[in-house]
Amino acid sequence: MPQTAPASAPVDRRSPQRPARVHRAWFVAAVTFVTIIGAAGFASLPGLLIEPLHAEFDWSRGTIGLAVSVNLALYGLTAPFAAALMDRFGIRRVVALALLVIASGSLATVWMTAPWQLVLFWGVLVGLGSGSMALAFAATVTGRWFTARRGLVTGILTAAGASGQLVFLPLLAWLVEHHGWRPATVTVSLSALAVVPFVWLLMRDHPADVGLAPYGGTYAPKPAPVPGAARRALRVLLDAARTGPFWLLAGTFAICGASTNGLVKTHFVPAAHDHGMPVTAAAGLLAVVGVFDVIGTVASGWFTDRFDSRRLLAVYYALRGVSLLFLPMLLAPSVRPPLLFFIVFYGLDWVATVPPTIALCREHYGDDGAIVFGWVLASHQIGAAVVAFLGGLTRDLTGSYDTVWYASGALCAMAALMAMTIRRRR
Repeated sequence: MPQTAPASAPVDRRSPQRPARVHRAWFVAAVTFVTIIGAAGFASLPGLLIEPLHAEFDWSRGTIGLAVSVNLALYGLTAPFAAALMDRFGIRRVVALALLVIASGSLATVWMTAPWQLVLFWGVLVGLGSGSMALAFAATVTGRWFTARRGLVTGILTAAGASGQLVFLPLLAWLVEHHGWRPATVTVSLSALAVVPFVWLLMRDHPADVGLAPYGGTYAPKPAPVPGAARRALRVLLDAARTGPFWLLAGTFAICGASTNGLVKTHFVPAAHDHGMPVTAAAGLLAVVGVFDVIGTVASGWFTDRFDSRRLLAVYYALRGVSLLFLPMLLAPSVRPPLLFFIVFYGLDWVATVPPTIALCREHYGDDGAIVFGWVLASHQIGAAVVAFLGGLTRDLTGSYDTVWYASGALCAMAALMAMTIRRRR
């Protein structure tokens, strides 16, 4: 008797003898890449806002850093719930709503007059929206649509954030310097809105929606929606928290966030400006970080498919720590070769930690790996939030960022040791 497709799976009426030359998974990955780029403007702006807001409103750098900290913390804490919501309502609905929230929060800052409004609009609204667009989004897409080449695709999608930084940062820096900070926030809002149609029209939640198997895998019916997204996210956290690898991954990723988003992305531009460097030149250097971040992250994804993820993490964190220890000696009024070398080196290492971290979450936690990574990402953002605030506070109290650079370098050395103690799952 001939077999029939399961009742729960839609029937693919295209001839199975003539498969598409390019698997649909690659188109979904392309839409995901464009979506992350379009939403990346919000991540480029905080470091550019510190000086203009301080000059216009006379708000302290610590106060502005608090709003950035709330943004970074919510970015991380929202991620695991967003991954669960994608299992409940689908990727397309969650991401489209997140982009609308980002656009609303960014646009509302144009009319703010008090620090609490900055915390509400930029910290809370943009934080919640960006958390739903976090790396858990990339982990969910690769987990559903790819069986083969997961590490490589994860690296490419992770690099999309850096590509967005490359696209937006020089433009936003130019707008801030020549037209003020308000046109820059409007640009971020419009860029998020522009991506919504791409997500709604082109994104698909699961390969079974179009009658396909994941790339490199076998066909499986689309799973039923998982109710109780918040309850599931908390249950996964409680289960993972009973295991040692979770705490080691969360600890190393907290240090990753502290040394990237919390420190360099938030405070590099004002720190360079303290040494006499023009804001546009400092922003241009961060854009160069974005160029080499793409190269480093894609290469890291390729390495993750072939080498021990624990050893990769140890190497990445150790090299990052060494580079941070040298940075205070490299800042100057103009861009010199040693500082440019630091920028290239740091760019290659910026988010190279993401593909091996996601791979270790999948290795240890299976189908819950994307949600576990969401919680690990939450620790990343909490680390970033703490340093974003402490960096501004340290600058207010001491007049220098040097202490924060040295402390972050020491933390990265600790992360390298922690990565090597993660046990392998056999």
